[in-house]
Amino acid sequence: MTDRWPFLNKAKPFIQENWKASGFVEPTDVQKSAAGLILEGRDVIAESPTGTGKTLAYVLPLLEKLQPDQKHVQAVILAPSRELVMQIFDVVTEWKKGSEIRAASFIGGANIKKQQEKLKKHPHIIAGTPGRVLELIKTKKLKMHEVKTIVLDETDHLLTPEHRGTIQNIIKSTLRDRQLLCFSATLKEEAERELRTMTKEAELLKIKRTSEESAKIKHQYLVCDQRDKIKILQKFSRLDGMQALVFVKDIGNLSVYAEKLDFHHVDVGVLHSEAKKIERAKILQAFEAGEFTLLLATDIAARGIDIQNLPYVIHTDLPNEEGYIHRSGRTGRAGSEGTVISLVTRGEEERLKKLAKKLGIRLQRIVYERGRIIEK
Repeated sequence: MTDRWPFLNKAKPFIQENWKASGFVEPTDVQKSAAGLILEGRDVIAESPTGTGKTLAYVLPLLEKLQPDQKHVQAVILAPSRELVMQIFDVVTEWKKGSEIRAASFIGGANIKKQQEKLKKHPHIIAGTPGRVLELIKTKKLKMHEVKTIVLDETDHLLTPEHRGTIQNIIKSTLRDRQLLCFSATLKEEAERELRTMTKEAELLKIKRTSEESAKIKHQYLVCDQRDKIKILQKFSRLDGMQALVFVKDIGNLSVYAEKLDFHHVDVGVLHSEAKKIERAKILQAFEAGEFTLLLATDIAARGIDIQNLPYVIHTDLPNEEGYIHRSGRTGRAGSEGTVISLVTRGEEERLKKLAKKLGIRLQRIVYERGRIIEK
């Protein structure tokens, strides 16, 4: 047990047992900061980088608060993608072991009749995509008047025009004294202002990576012509220990990169937002099993993906500040080591340096020579 986390020392026995079994030693900053506030019933708006343990930061105090002897839904977690919902549901399932708590997941595209059956088992906590949750509320299958807490995970994406109205309708369906918890890797001022109107005197948490965590992630860049980026990826694919999530700006570029790499006999996986759920799961499984070294993805397609111990993230184009944080956060998760490599043209180099300065990142220039990466 960790002496420096009052929450854990007072938590229910099943949470303490699961913490011991997990092998975690210390909670992360966002976990330490959020637990007490959530237990007090406070509204929370939290910004914490990808990979800093945000899911557990709200799941553990929620599990502590749930009352298993009651038969209604007490907590609803909303997330923008099916993958993220299933990831959250897996975390809840893992950490509720040893308790009487029942959980369920509700995602768009799945058979609604089967999902309605799940509600008959009286889950205490549910995770779902906004559209499907609202559908269940409208058909009166999901009763929200006894829901005590709503979590908005990846809040920035739940406040986009696509989801905003749905989220507002879900919140309106609960009683006014409910608790709202908002967690995101990046939070623009505009989103923060909007959340202020939806929450009651919310506590704002802005968590940065600790210097120890930051030191475990190397940020490197290689300068090359635009047309040589595919050639560089081809060379990288043959490096020892290479396993990289490669970000490409859109589906058009994704197809071009995939075709050219395939032509040069480089096995790659391709993830785009139009891929079906089963297809995506198979690709991710094959990548994690080491069947290919490069997994090409667009930003939208990569949302909600959690690849354990991913050593590399490669940017083939230069994203904006928010994109850089989200993409780069796929490596070096929960304190493990990782490397982020940006392939930049001479014109992009200056922009990358400005972005790094703004984000407080130390950049290292690299070159590829004689079959290896050399730091300059």
